[in-house]
Amino acid sequence: MILVIAEQRDGKLNRATWETIVGAQQLAQAAGAPITVLVPGVKAAGPAGELRAAKVNEIVTLEHAALEPYTPDGFTAALEAAIAHVSGDAPSHVLLPHTYQTRDFVPKLAARLDRALVTDVTGIKAEPEGPAFVRPMFQGKLTADVVPLGPAPHFITFQIGAYRIDQVAKGAAAAPVRALELTVDTSAIRQKPEAPFQQAKQAVDLSQAERIVSVGRGIKEQSNIALAQQLAEALGAELAASRPICDSGWLPMERQIGSSGQTVAPKLYVALGISGAIQHLVGMKGSNTIVAINKDPDAPIFEVADYGIVGDLFEIVPAIAAELQK
Repeated sequence: MILVIAEQRDGKLNRATWETIVGAQQLAQAAGAPITVLVPGVKAAGPAGELRAAKVNEIVTLEHAALEPYTPDGFTAALEAAIAHVSGDAPSHVLLPHTYQTRDFVPKLAARLDRALVTDVTGIKAEPEGPAFVRPMFQGKLTADVVPLGPAPHFITFQIGAYRIDQVAKGAAAAPVRALELTVDTSAIRQKPEAPFQQAKQAVDLSQAERIVSVGRGIKEQSNIALAQQLAEALGAELAASRPICDSGWLPMERQIGSSGQTVAPKLYVALGISGAIQHLVGMKGSNTIVAINKDPDAPIFEVADYGIVGDLFEIVPAIAAELQK
């Protein structure tokens, strides 16, 4: 059995969960194993209802006082118990999206169970000794094929954008949903979280954006970012940037896409004046449709673009925005 741990908060599903299910379906096809999706946290019924459309064996909800508010101790204790009781058969793999929350608790959970953990996975390969998990190294310059050793379950986290949401196999009928009742010692929770951090008004989780307009060095100067903002507004998109733009302070760091920024997989990614260094491509190559505008016909960004325009973005972008606004 393959266990996917969904991520949701207050009844809102993190879309990266769908990507993880795609990875689980690929792994299950090679192993011939059923898939169970575990939805922990309060108000789990809504996300569980959404996930019923996926081709999985069952959806299991886990609501417990230890999970609200979120703490690493609470999630570790609850999920340790859930992994042991969610099914009659112990899972061979536990799969999760590589989100900030996962990074916070899953190393502790894997260590508690003394099991292998492979993070930031971008693909799966079939090997004689078992599935190998592909993950980037050295800021995406190299990839490693990692085969986890030791007893099951092996913990695997998938990089956001490694799989596309539209690749999810849908079931012929809705998957069944059941609730899991567990006893968790809440006195073992050491953390006392404060109120959730309120980000600045302009801050955004780009991993959840469906459309993104991103700018690079080709924008030339900070005042020209208004041109990209105009296109983003016309598209109903979020504004993002490559690292040099954020390093220069032209946009805040939370808008950075790449190996040292956010990894995204929107339905549409428009790259304006971005050459396409490997560090940037790592962060956005999983986008459904990539449109690149660059005056250099040899720019690496065109190698991953679905649509490329070789030309002056200062002429092309206003024309596109004007057409959209009509």
